[in-house]
Amino acid sequence: MVAQEVCGGYALIVSLGLAAAMACAVPALAFTVEGDEVTSLLSSVVPRIDPASLSKWHDLLGAEPHVAGTPGDMREIKRIAEAFRAMGLSVEVDRFYPYLAQPVSALVEIVAAPGDAPLPVTADAEQGARFGEESDGGKNPDRRRRGVLALDLREKNLAEDPTTAHPGLTFGWNAYSGSGDVTGEVVYANYGLPQDFARLREQGIDCQGKIVLIRYGGAFRAQKAASAETAGAAAVLLYTDPADSGINKGPVYPDGGWANATCIQRGTVNPLPYPGDPLTPHVPATKDAARLDAATVGLPTIPVQPLGYGAAREIIGRMRGVEVPDAAWQGGLPMAYRLTGGPDLKVRVKVEQWRGIVETANVIARLEGSGDTHALDTVIIGCHHDAWGFGAADPLAGTIVLMEVAKAMAEAAAAGHRPDHDILFCAWGAEEYGIIGSTEWVEARVPWLQEHAIAYINLDMAAMGTQLGSSASPSIADIVREAAASIPGVDPSMTALAEVEGDAPGSFRASPAGGGSDHVAFVCYAGIPSITLGTHGAPGTSYHSNYDTVAWYRQIVGDDYAGAALVSRMCAAIACRLADGMESGRVCWPEATLGLAVGRVRAIRVRCESDPRGLLGDPAQWDAAGQALGAASVAWLTVGDDPEVGSDSDDRARRAELSWLDQAGLLGRPWYRNIFTASDRNDGYGVILLPALAEAVEDRDADRIAASLGQLERIGLGALALAPTVNEAAQAPRR
Repeated sequence: MVAQEVCGGYALIVSLGLAAAMACAVPALAFTVEGDEVTSLLSSVVPRIDPASLSKWHDLLGAEPHVAGTPGDMREIKRIAEAFRAMGLSVEVDRFYPYLAQPVSALVEIVAAPGDAPLPVTADAEQGARFGEESDGGKNPDRRRRGVLALDLREKNLAEDPTTAHPGLTFGWNAYSGSGDVTGEVVYANYGLPQDFARLREQGIDCQGKIVLIRYGGAFRAQKAASAETAGAAAVLLYTDPADSGINKGPVYPDGGWANATCIQRGTVNPLPYPGDPLTPHVPATKDAARLDAATVGLPTIPVQPLGYGAAREIIGRMRGVEVPDAAWQGGLPMAYRLTGGPDLKVRVKVEQWRGIVETANVIARLEGSGDTHALDTVIIGCHHDAWGFGAADPLAGTIVLMEVAKAMAEAAAAGHRPDHDILFCAWGAEEYGIIGSTEWVEARVPWLQEHAIAYINLDMAAMGTQLGSSASPSIADIVREAAASIPGVDPSMTALAEVEGDAPGSFRASPAGGGSDHVAFVCYAGIPSITLGTHGAPGTSYHSNYDTVAWYRQIVGDDYAGAALVSRMCAAIACRLADGMESGRVCWPEATLGLAVGRVRAIRVRCESDPRGLLGDPAQWDAAGQALGAASVAWLTVGDDPEVGSDSDDRARRAELSWLDQAGLLGRPWYRNIFTASDRNDGYGVILLPALAEAVEDRDADRIAASLGQLERIGLGALALAPTVNEAAQAPRR
């Protein structure tokens, strides 16, 4: 799943926006990177990136559904491991044992309609409903009951795409839904955001015991379901509205790429305040790990079921309550949206899921470096391998890039062009359930990562068009820009950086990525600089549906794999710069992080001062925090511009970056230990900078604001003390 960068309560921070229009043909390669070693490695690696090879990876890895913990998942793991071994890489199949969910059955029925009007037989499959049939295809003999309309819970099979009839595909489901059978009245809650439920309360509408209908979009689905459960809902129905990704956006599949009326977005509704295995926060999910009690961790207890907009239309069209308060609540169906269904409309929701410990695995392949100095330093590149079905877009549009870059770099190494440092190519397991595989791997290796990891590159769903984009930790943002300048097809003039609202232009270089994918544990738990990389622009989405097939991808994204080749070249160029020929001190120096923190302190303060309730905290303390961070940024920038920089400075820089980690973590979610950046607590996909301070201000907690400002001042002073003087830098040994 690709992180949407949504900053709850603050302006969106978009990092490196690298616009690129790439021709289908591979252009002549002319590298502009300085340094003979990097140029030599790039010249050997990048020409080996082959669109035809990317297509073959897609055929191999998109051959069958492979939900985490299923037999298809284990076969996918085997395919990836065998492919890495065939490249000549050393391979580890890193098995782990998370607490997962699997679907058993699901049913949504309209059991009563206003005025006791008969419920019609709906023959049109585009309506997303069939009379008297449940999601198991009508196998139960007692299923046909007069006056009951059972809504379709799986996509229709398509003659144009025969893979949609694969027996391994499931009906729509949301992992970790509670099991239960409930019947109740209907409440429509728009996007299910906290402010939407607040609006319902203002309207005098009580969700207690109701079936709450929520459309996808605007936030992570788990937060929607959790908000509904907190409001007293008996069950939740999550549906894809045509205004957001359906017919209102353009032609639907198979005529176009957008969601047709039966398309259903699956996905986890795990709302826990930490990623990874729900039962083993902070420790790896080994077979014999000590585990929390599953009944007490906070997983959903009510049924949560996804729908297509054809099924949702059957409910919305029968609602008779008050109309929605404004146009923002009106979706794309051609009917009036209403807040309540009225007492005469009753819907039944029945969900049964199994939960338990399941075996799955990460696949870790290593390309050994050749350097003697810092030989154990490692660049890590990753993408998850599990999917909700075939996963041609999510995740395989990134996994194929991972495989192609690994192949190209392995071939270059065999030809004598080996990077100085090791590179790990990681295919993560069970990401879709809650970023589990990568989190378990990181939790088991934090000291090693902090000592030896140079950076992490994430490729989730990475090739979805030809418009290139990236988010990067500020300390390595320049690496992305320099790599972009070295790749034909990328216009370096288009690598402009968006500004934070309220900040002076040029006050920062980049922002970290948001949540929702495998970079989270690296950045937020271990403090490792990270990059997310990908292209976008395809005219449609098959997100988490049974239509996420290779046929859909080739029809909508393109069968020339131009975007995938572009991402592969960019990834290879970044990896080469990180792993080979880097000038000492230019990989992860902290001046950009510190500078961005200064801008963020200023922006939060400006918002406080403009609030009618006034600034919280001592103005002198706000000044002290900003001044300490700013002085440290200037000191590191000055040293970083000096040509005489040694390995001692590198070590100090790493310590300065790691000083953002607080072992106590954030209030209410202690797993998040990086106080520079974290996933937005109100939206698991979003990013928030200086989260301890920002959340304290949002909560108007003066004591926490004071504590956070004091912590930021100490970080700034510590980073200032670590910055070498120019004289020290000149005397330091060159590595």
